[in-house]
Amino acid sequence: MTRFAAVIFDCDGVLVDSEPAAFDLLARELAAHGLRMPRAEMETTFIGGTIRDVWQKARALGVGFPDDWVEAFYARLYARLAEGTALIPGVEAVLDALDAAGIPYAVGSNGSDHKMQVTLGQHPGVMARLQGRLFSGQTLGTPKPHPGLYLHAAAALGVDPAACAVVDDSPTGCRGGLAAGMTCFGFAAHGDGAALAAVGARVFHRMADLPRLLGL
Repeated sequence: MTRFAAVIFDCDGVLVDSEPAAFDLLARELAAHGLRMPRAEMETTFIGGTIRDVWQKARALGVGFPDDWVEAFYARLYARLAEGTALIPGVEAVLDALDAAGIPYAVGSNGSDHKMQVTLGQHPGVMARLQGRLFSGQTLGTPKPHPGLYLHAAAALGVDPAACAVVDDSPTGCRGGLAAGMTCFGFAAHGDGAALAAVGARVFHRMADLPRLLGL
């Protein structure tokens, strides 16, 4: 079994359970502008992108989001996430296993730096492990599926991209990891993960299974 030199995690839906709150808020926003979309369709349409991507896709669907919607939505979302955002069950055990094996790790997220501070900052023990290793595709100007975010994280860790594993929960993110030449594990906490498998990710459904998949 392959032993990876480093692991790079997505944040939302992989480390922190932030996506339900984000989609609940987005559903209300869409409905307020006349579009009621089933949750599964919302996830298929919008998961993995930036909030500006959401704005662009919604406008293309005829939703009348105003020009300042992105900034206003971020403000509402940050306030909601600050009320409480749990870790994905099993994440701390995965980090424990990586630490025990001496394998470095980082985070590559399409979310903003501030969003990661809001969500991960609620978990000081996890946040302390990630200091200096949180990277935002928005800040770097290379949001997924561009490979630049994951390549930047690998360079920061001093590891050959080909020796890295990526853990992501969206087809967009998995495409970014694969384009960077990395092995991608698609985390499907809900559903069969067919969309992740379709882009070439190795699908798994429980974070508790990840250490074994990583060869730990």
